[in-house]
Amino acid sequence: MMARAIVDTTAGTVRGTIEAGVRRFRGVPYAAAPVGDRRFAAPAPAEPWEGVRDAVDPGPNAPHRVKAFPGLDVTPLIGSGWVQGDYYLSANIWTPEANGGGRPVMVWIHGGGFVIGSKDVSISDGAAFARAGLVCFAINYRMGIDGFLPIPGVPTNLGLRDMIAALQWVRANAAAFGGDPRNITVFGESAGAMAIADLIASPLAKGLFRRAIIQSGHAGMTREIPVMQRLVKKLAKLLRVTPDRAGFASVAPGDALDAVEQISAPTARIDLRDSRGHEPMFGLSRFVPVHGDDVLPLQPLEALRRGAGSDVEVLIGTNAEEMNLYLVPSGVRDKIGGLLATFLLSRSQPGARRVLKAYGLGKHGVKPGQALTDAMNDLVFRWPARRFAEEHQGRTHMYEFDWRSPAFKGELGSCHAVELPFVFDTLATATGAQGLVGEAPPQQLADRMHRLWVDFARDGNLPWSPFDREKRLVYSISDGLARSEPRLPAATFLP
Repeated sequence: MMARAIVDTTAGTVRGTIEAGVRRFRGVPYAAAPVGDRRFAAPAPAEPWEGVRDAVDPGPNAPHRVKAFPGLDVTPLIGSGWVQGDYYLSANIWTPEANGGGRPVMVWIHGGGFVIGSKDVSISDGAAFARAGLVCFAINYRMGIDGFLPIPGVPTNLGLRDMIAALQWVRANAAAFGGDPRNITVFGESAGAMAIADLIASPLAKGLFRRAIIQSGHAGMTREIPVMQRLVKKLAKLLRVTPDRAGFASVAPGDALDAVEQISAPTARIDLRDSRGHEPMFGLSRFVPVHGDDVLPLQPLEALRRGAGSDVEVLIGTNAEEMNLYLVPSGVRDKIGGLLATFLLSRSQPGARRVLKAYGLGKHGVKPGQALTDAMNDLVFRWPARRFAEEHQGRTHMYEFDWRSPAFKGELGSCHAVELPFVFDTLATATGAQGLVGEAPPQQLADRMHRLWVDFARDGNLPWSPFDREKRLVYSISDGLARSEPRLPAATFLP
């Protein structure tokens, strides 16, 4: 019979399990169910319960739909889709079995383009952090229409507000799980990392965490509210409802997923470029946080420039070949021609032809698809992350994950998300013939990367110097060396 663990939270008592020296609590509500009148409302405190609540099942997640990825098993990364239920604003917690307190706390925010994913995927299981003596939380949040569509009459940035509510709940309950509420590190990847970069700049999140780890994220992926109103109107038309709270509330979350999928298709006819002709998401997602409200009064990069988040210690980094995840399995990188590459980039980036030439278009031996891939690596992820490091006025360290996955005959490389099983020391979940990391990923590298994250969360310690505009030190995860990096070609084309 499996041993049980009991903890008293602010809403009631929960009972988890003890497995291999780790106490696990799954599906613990941090906020009230976002259904009925609360569906499009700011998060409310979790409703108290009587007796002991079993926390052995992950429970539901936010409404979303996932698709198969050609030639790659992404289930460990993004899960298998929507698990229906009301109480999905919840957390999983991993903590050492041994009694104790004052442990460093980590809070994981999953990625997925603000439209897919959950706290429950196997690749981001937090047990290894608990075995290292930390307390690890992972949270769900509202996504898509419910979380990141600025519907008239609805509070903006509900997904970010959920994260803020979760962090407030973590701070209030950290000690009950053996953690130190004064030593919280929030970490995330992709959309989760973008959200964290935004929270660093948000006055509503001030004081909720001491450190932040931003994996393949930055502060550049927000839109102005008027631009996002185009999306509101387009979705309302697809759903045949009025473009307001009453209209969207009349459509059940599951019934809206077809429209979300339709508007997210690359062929969808919608222009989300700003006044400079720039589309900050580069078509990767239609849904994104907005700035110009109480959550993000300023565009986050501007807020950093003015000193926001200077009290937060930051570890930020990217993977060397981020866009390979999107352009290699799909065949786009190897098949696309110069005209189509230019057209595709022009939908998000002014001066697309000049950008592609800066990345080798027209040079002997450089395929158009390779030029597009290299350009988007830097435009979408690598250069904006370095701009975050430049503008953040607190201590900031920069890394690059450059180990290359052998998947797709070695062409997947250092793609988006490939660092995750190394961070969490969960290589087995992503190993195999169609695994993200191939057949035999290096455990030694996982040991190194996981230890870096643990040490940073414990006391901010890292084995290389902070990033600054002059030295521009970037730490290579694969060889453990920090090098001065030149400005990337994308610097000429982005703010």
